Amino acid sequence: MYNVLVRNWWAFVLRAVFAIIFGLIALFMPGVTMLSLVLVFAIYAIADGIFAVVAAVRAGGQGQSWGLLALEGVVSILAGIAAVMWPGLTVVVFVAVIAAWALITGGLLLAVAVRLDNDHGRIWLIVASLVSILYGALLIVAPMIGALVLTWWIGIYALVFGIAMLVFALRLRSRFEALMPGNKT
Repeated sequence: MYNVLVRNWWAFVLRAVFAIIFGLIALFMPGVTMLSLVLVFAIYAIADGIFAVVAAVRAGGQGQSWGLLALEGVVSILAGIAAVMWPGLTVVVFVAVIAAWALITGGLLLAVAVRLDNDHGRIWLIVASLVSILYGALLIVAPMIGALVLTWWIGIYALVFGIAMLVFALRLRSRFEALMPGNKT
């Protein structure tokens, strides 16, 4: 397997370059990035809904129950259309879901921490739960700032991933050149 990776070192360079470009766009144009993610979700939801409706119609043609599958497909299509029509609202709803998740999981972790003995590192679980609760509360108070920060985190991830992938690709290329000195692809 390693030899296959070595021969295809250039594919990792391409992945790295695209990740770095995406990361820079996410960091320097977060609004465009978030709206792009909303549109990708919309396209996915519409396509998924269409496939679900097609599957429901086919199942109905064979005498099988298909109503719930068709309903699920219609809901997906409507969600995709709503995301296209109201991209800003879609971002706010997405951030609200993350806020709810952070608040609920933080509250549940806090309840667990209260029941633990102190020698089990309870203080760290309390800190983690309070951070989660604070994060959820901040997202509710300022959802668009939350969306902006989320986009920055995606950008930072993409940059770090791209740089790591580029270093890996260059190491593969060095190995490729060592194995096949006459071939400088």
